[in-house]
Formats: sequence, C-alpha cells, structure tokens
Amino acid sequence: MTFSENVRSAFRRGETDAVVRMSEAEIARARAAGDPAGEVEARYSLARVAIRGGDLVGGEDRAREALAVALGSGDRSLEERPRHVLAAVARMSGDLLRARDLYRESIALNEALGQWKTVNSEKHNLAFCELGLGNLNVARALFAESRERVFRNDWAEFVPYVCVAGAAVAAADGDHSRVALMIGVADAAFAALGQVPDPDDAADLARMRAAAVEALGVDAFDREYAAGQLREPRAAFASDEG
Repeated sequence: MTFSENVRSAFRRGETDAVVRMSEAEIARARAAGDPAGEVEARYSLARVAIRGGDLVGGEDRAREALAVALGSGDRSLEERPRHVLAAVARMSGDLLRARDLYRESIALNEALGQWKTVNSEKHNLAFCELGLGNLNVARALFAESRERVFRNDWAEFVPYVCVAGAAVAAADGDHSRVALMIGVADAAFAALGQVPDPDDAADLARMRAAAVEALGVDAFDREYAAGQLREPRAAFASDEG
C-alpha cells in the first residue's frame, strides 16, 4: 500500500498516534526527495488529527501549510484535500456562509479534475451547511442526490455518511425517534467498515445523540438505536425513496 492508503486507513480506524508518526516521517522523506504530493498528504493528515482532537486552529494551520505546498507545486490536484479541510474547519467553527463558499469552490475544483466521488462527498458536506443555515429543502434535495449516487454506484465507504445525513434530516424535522434509529444505522455501518466517523460528522452525531436522548429519554433512545443497528442502510431509506 502507498503512504496515502496506509495513513488514511489508519485515520479511519481511529489510530491517531500511528497517523502522527507516519505523517511526520513522510514530511521529512518528502521534503528531502522533493515530493510535494507526499508532503501535502502528510500535512493534510496532521490537520485531520488536530481537528479530531478539537484543535480547529491547529487543523487550519496544518491545512494552510499543505495548501501552500500544493500551490507551489503547480499541481491543482494537490489542492483538493487541503481545501476540503479548510471548508470543514469553517463549518465546524460555525462560519457556515464561509464554509458554503469553500465547499462550492471545492466542488468546482473536483469537477474540473473529474473526481466524481469527491464531488459527491463535498455536496454532502455542502448540504450540512445549507441545513445549518435553515435551507431545509435545499439540504434535503442535496442529501437525496448524494444518497442516490452512493447506492447506485455501490460506494460502500460513503454509506455511513448517508446514514448520518438521514439522522440530520430527521433532527431538522423534529423526529427524534428516527434520529435515534438512524444513528444506530450509521454506527453499525461505520463498524461494518471498521471505521470511525470523520471529525465533523462525529461532532454532528454527538450533538444529535444528545438532543435525541434529552427528547426521548435514555430508554426510548436505546430501543430505537438498537433497532437501527439491525437495519440495513438502504432499507432504512425505503420510505424516503418510495
């Protein structure tokens, strides 16, 4: 496996210390070898670690370092991951208008690069911005489009995030029972892949979980959550698609 594949797999498994060790070693190697792609990937990985640890300022700093290397290389494809992180930091910081602009710029870049999986992923993230800005119908449409592409193309790695989106829409609708069920579906989908959520999605899940527990009570939440853990993701959206 390449460094990129190894470090991203370790991050998805939640192996933060391993990501830091691998990334610091890769920065040293890449700088000595004049390999901007390796350096960008390593600095991007350190940015994600910082964000997962709640250090948004540090995450933004590492992402800007990665972007500077990418811009210096002249290879536009290297800009993609740092720009994604900067948009995520804006979103997690609550600056949703800026995050919306940054995600739109990221979508345009990925369309130009022909990276359609990433286009879909960034539209998913854009939908969360629209949701936070109160544009529920826009968010609902974006989530539905993303979900349809994920299931149609069998993009298994995106299935848990589709389920997070389902919980978010239910939360906006005030349907706390469905929130609990969809969090159960999402957690099971992450576990099936041996992964943990990305930091921004983990933060969304934590907020939705707390609100649903408060609304339903622990026992009712646990019942719906347990039911969701047994639900196949596509089946959980059957009524939405029917």
